[in-house]
Amino acid sequence: MPNRSSDTLFQLIKSLKKSEKRNFKLYVTRNSAAEDLKIIQLFDALDNMDTYDEVILLKRNKKIAKQQLSNIKAHLYREILSSLRLIKNDDNIDIQLHEQLDFARILYNKGLYLQSLKTLDKIKTIAQENNQLTFLLQILFFEKKIEALHITRSMQDRAEQLTSEVDNTNQRLQLIGNLSNLSLQLYSWYIKNGHARNKADEDAVQHFFEEGIPANTEHCNGFYERLYLYQSYCWYAFIRQDFLLYYRYAQKWVDLFEKEKFMIEIETVHYIKGMHNLLGAHFDLQNYTKFLETLQEFEKFSQSKIVLQNDNNLIQTFIYLSISRINRHFIEGTFTEGKQIVPEILQKLGEYQLFIDRHRVFVFYYKFASLYFGSADYETTIDYLNKIINWKVDLRTDLQCYSRLLHLIAHYELENYQLLEYLIKSVYRFMAKMENLGVVEEEIFNFLRRSFRLSPKQLKPEFEALLDKLKKLEKNPFATRAFSYLDIISWLESKIKGVPVQDVIREKFLEKYNH
Repeated sequence: MPNRSSDTLFQLIKSLKKSEKRNFKLYVTRNSAAEDLKIIQLFDALDNMDTYDEVILLKRNKKIAKQQLSNIKAHLYREILSSLRLIKNDDNIDIQLHEQLDFARILYNKGLYLQSLKTLDKIKTIAQENNQLTFLLQILFFEKKIEALHITRSMQDRAEQLTSEVDNTNQRLQLIGNLSNLSLQLYSWYIKNGHARNKADEDAVQHFFEEGIPANTEHCNGFYERLYLYQSYCWYAFIRQDFLLYYRYAQKWVDLFEKEKFMIEIETVHYIKGMHNLLGAHFDLQNYTKFLETLQEFEKFSQSKIVLQNDNNLIQTFIYLSISRINRHFIEGTFTEGKQIVPEILQKLGEYQLFIDRHRVFVFYYKFASLYFGSADYETTIDYLNKIINWKVDLRTDLQCYSRLLHLIAHYELENYQLLEYLIKSVYRFMAKMENLGVVEEEIFNFLRRSFRLSPKQLKPEFEALLDKLKKLEKNPFATRAFSYLDIISWLESKIKGVPVQDVIREKFLEKYNH
């Protein structure tokens, strides 16, 4: 698990590029005071540390007293942000609007009301054109303040127009707020629980969705209204494993940006997440042709200026592009080839360790384990699964459960029979406690318990019998969850044929796409 320092100043300094560090030094030098010498010393000391350790920091910097450290750190944090704020960023609409709004306030405070109104009118147009409703509301309230306190005679029927604009903006923001709340809560449900485990989960999610979806979604004509509406449907469908509905709304999500391309630069991470979900939908539906097309488009986007010149965009693109690259190997059955990209991904995970949440890292570990399992490297499979299993269970209980089940099957492959008897009981209890025991999982456990008493000659008919049972469950909506985490069908076929799992999947892939 990556070392995740909780010191915010250390994280901020480690996020800086060379040019930003240089800019900070110049900024402090120009505005130097005696106390600034200590913040430069502290900056350099933190910049040279690999991990934050306050004891070592104070030991190496005798001029900084322990009782001073908290205040110096707070001062340094503010100064770094101030220096970053001065770096001109014409591409960022938020910064542009903030700056112009500040200018309007300065003009107002100087008593230049008409000049202030003129500036506000100009940025109001920019805010409207770029779907920036929260800024628009601030501008409108500022305009109302000026009109209410001063006789400007700026135009006729000014009161009626401003009132109408405020009402319209408030209505839109209310709808956006309701939809974004619903989207966030559904996403939070998935992060905690994964896919719906049973009918009770499915009914609960459906009830929550129907209660939370606003009645007036037919009026979702604006960009953000539609964005959060499509996101809500995506999470709802994904939790219920309705992959066709998931695909339809993921496509709508991406199409929204295609229709208003300028919004890709404004809401880049939402676009990246949309592309990730679209790729995920194609993967879940095993729509290889469309998956490949979308992946190539995402690869091209990853090399754009929007991504390469913004750290957050770069990190998010790395996460989702890497997941899709691994998924491609899963579809094609090229697990051994897929293992070759693991070191590169691990290197990047180390480089970005301060900025990637634990959930994402766990997903990568499970993907790595699946790659190694498919290529019959069961020892390494177990190594990656242990990284998930040995961590405190506080999110993605589904990932925890299926990591344990795959871990169990990997030990079965290694014929660690003495350990298996204990593991079967332990994993079964864990999955039962987490309410993750469905009919597929029960059949797997029943088979594993019986298999100890069977000779190699007796095993093959048992594998065939289990395969027959599970194939009949493939269309069961509550069995889909298990099949999406473990390609148990291909594993059983590999055992019957006596070949690695990847050979079975590769054969299916070539047969389907006539390669």
